[in-house]
Amino acid sequence: MTTIAILGNGRVGGNLATALTRAGHDVTAVDRDPDATVTAVRAAGVVVNATPGAGSLERLTTLREELSGKILIDVSNATTDGPDGLPADLIHPGSSLAEQLQEALPATRIVKTLNTMLFPVMTAPATLAQAPTAFLSGDAPQAKQTVRGLLVDLGWHEEWITDLGGIRTARATEAAILFVPHVIRANGFTPFAVSIAR
Repeated sequence: MTTIAILGNGRVGGNLATALTRAGHDVTAVDRDPDATVTAVRAAGVVVNATPGAGSLERLTTLREELSGKILIDVSNATTDGPDGLPADLIHPGSSLAEQLQEALPATRIVKTLNTMLFPVMTAPATLAQAPTAFLSGDAPQAKQTVRGLLVDLGWHEEWITDLGGIRTARATEAAILFVPHVIRANGFTPFAVSIAR
């Protein structure tokens, strides 16, 4: 059992909290209450960033001390929104939110994952007609191994998980968000994920 704090209690955070609790982990999901957030992060071994990506860097930087030594799983994408509310452009072109977080939080082990799919797929990958891919990006191998185990608990088969390498590779998966608005406009909010076909 892992003690997990999920920052963000919307559709993404709530979905992950329910699934990880069902898998037997001790999960606390917090929204914007500063005191509750600090308490939850201090008590956790693993923290999940499920906050809106546009404000994640600023919010998590205020938790530098509490996040020191922790694994931070970043599932957010930092984008500006278009007129229809869908992602329009990257906030960190030539970089990524995960890289910016790692630079701002050097004592925290950042792992980027689950950001290349609509949120229902994060906790129910087997519901898709074809096997999806969950990518891992991060500089700490042991942290990525821990996250891999949590993905398996969420229903991801080992062969569906691809370790891309260091945190710099997160800029590739974060750029995949630019597919999302076009796919949604073409097919609606039907669950989908990026998949590597072999």
